Amino acid sequence: QVNLEESGGGLVQAGGSLTLSCAASGLVVSSGTMAWFRQAPGKSREFVAGVSSSSSSRLHADSVKDRFTISRDYAKKTITLQRDSMKPEDAARYSCAALPSSMVTRRSDLYCYWGQGIQVTVST
Repeated sequence: QVNLEESGGGLVQAGGSLTLSCAASGLVVSSGTMAWFRQAPGKSREFVAGVSSSSSSRLHADSVKDRFTISRDYAKKTITLQRDSMKPEDAARYSCAALPSSMVTRRSDLYCYWGQGIQVTVST
């Protein structure tokens, strides 16, 4: 059974930084693509960032490029999302997802495993 658990959410001031982590269990982290998605109230889920199984490919949404960085730690079986220069529009519920493939994709419907999600609020 695969389990993904997010941590690190909460309240951050606009312009500040916050790091999210996703711990994977029951999954060989090195063999799958992992990604972050987010969903704000009243909006559809959107791709934020993804990293391939070997970390050779990283993809970030245009809206977060140069502000967010995704990375993975094979020893700890986690992925992190370092978020700098937070904006009010970054407030959302962030979810970790995994796909047993070496290719990064923005398509949420292709990801097989999902975490429960974690709330992030940005204050102005």
